[in-house]
Amino acid sequence: MSRCFSLTGTTSWCFRSTFKRSGLRSRITDLEDGTVMHCWVPKTRKDSKPDLLLIHGLGANALWQWGDVVQHFVPYFNVYVPDLVFFGESHTTRPERTESFQAQCLKRLMEAHAGAEV
Repeated sequence: MSRCFSLTGTTSWCFRSTFKRSGLRSRITDLEDGTVMHCWVPKTRKDSKPDLLLIHGLGANALWQWGDVVQHFVPYFNVYVPDLVFFGESHTTRPERTESFQAQCLKRLMEAHAGAEV
């Protein structure tokens, strides 16, 4: 059986390529409470740049929300682009489903990658 062309797959590939060319890498972080978060992080974090956390809206994942603009932020910031819990490659076994839980997960993710208390 031959494979069919997928516009969604091709667009995702293009966005991943843009993120990689922009100096970001894909990382999975286990928050050690049953929660795993996916995030695009700087390949090399520079102390001379401020950190910038780009939080997506109600889309499939961060790639699709920020793919067209991320390259414009990278020269000026250490850019972090996570998939929120239940989006993209982020998930949890915990029962929480609140905005507060999402915020706590983002805080812990940034502490793990940016190295400072948020």
